[in-house]
Amino acid sequence: MIILSHPTGNFNVRMTAKVLYDCDLLQEFNTCISLPKYNPIINSLGGKIKDEYFRRVFSEIPESKQVCYPYREILRQVYARISFFQRINQESHPLSVYSVYKCFDQNVASRIKKGTTAAAVYSYEDGARDTFINAKKQGLKCIYELPIGYWKSARNIYEEEMELNPDWANTLPGLSDSQEKLRRKDDELELADLVIVASTFVKSTLTENSKVNKNTFVIPYCSPIKSLLKEPPNHKGPLRVLYVGSLTQRKGLSYAIDAVNALKDRVIFTMIGKKTTQDCEPLNKALDHHAWIQTLPHDQILHQMKNHDVLLFPTLFDGFGLVITEALSQGIPIITTIHSGGPECIRHGIEGFLVPIRDTYSIIECLDLLDKDRDRLRCMKEACLQRSKYLSFQLYQQQLVRAINSVTC
Repeated sequence: MIILSHPTGNFNVRMTAKVLYDCDLLQEFNTCISLPKYNPIINSLGGKIKDEYFRRVFSEIPESKQVCYPYREILRQVYARISFFQRINQESHPLSVYSVYKCFDQNVASRIKKGTTAAAVYSYEDGARDTFINAKKQGLKCIYELPIGYWKSARNIYEEEMELNPDWANTLPGLSDSQEKLRRKDDELELADLVIVASTFVKSTLTENSKVNKNTFVIPYCSPIKSLLKEPPNHKGPLRVLYVGSLTQRKGLSYAIDAVNALKDRVIFTMIGKKTTQDCEPLNKALDHHAWIQTLPHDQILHQMKNHDVLLFPTLFDGFGLVITEALSQGIPIITTIHSGGPECIRHGIEGFLVPIRDTYSIIECLDLLDKDRDRLRCMKEACLQRSKYLSFQLYQQQLVRAINSVTC
């Protein structure tokens, strides 16, 4: 049996929990906030309150398997909504994301220290070190998922980007990480008996920094369950281009904006994502010019994808990019880079295009092709739906269980 832990629980964490539960491997799932699925008051309210509530409902597994540590994360959410964002974004603040992860890790570690019948723990970057230390003392195996590339490789790219696009520098994450935080990341890797990554790109960042574990498995994430369209959407008029993700230069956002601006009224561009800062002038200008939606529930993001023609995701540094599999499930081609899960999910020229990072001209070429050749676009949309069927939950389950068995059996 396995103890799974993650402070928030995004889509891929939920799928991991479902795999473990379906295969009778899940002892418990530890998280910060876990809310009951059945709440008549919330169900009667509807709207944004209901949507926000169900972000913290883990319907994939029984409530009896869920353990939560809510207090610090609740305070962080409250503070973030009353304009203390910039202050709590500082790593040292007790309500920063890093502090929440660190406190959560300590809570899970304390729970394990009291004794457990589990054979292994499964934890994620920034929330695993203390858990792994106590797990080792109990004789448990440590399974570590690294959702993004190794921090030294990230820092190299961010520093290059600061010189190339200084106006976007304050949207880049990770450059101010403390030595304590970086040491914790390295400790987690060294304590791990098994490392799981979602793309060959992430594995390559470990290799180039001599951090690759002999038990490192590349397991791409699956397409959304029960969200696959039967037929791809077709639209007339300007090419509808969508970007989904945090509004940072890590995602290559300036290159996306430059490309769509070059095509002028031939495209309609929509961005879905939150700002990480209010002080990026070129970003603010772009948000005034193009359609912008700060946040949407998962099902509404899928609906937006269905109503667009192409997803633009020219990321500079990503572990995978769940938006790629989401876009496939909604029948829209993807333009992305090899610094993502793109190579695991799409074939160049069939379900989308793989372009070099920082290459605005290549993005323009791809958009120009899709705009001019609508028959090609329609064929690519159909190919996306077929590819999404291949990237199934069943395939993800088989690969994950095989990896886990390699260290627990």
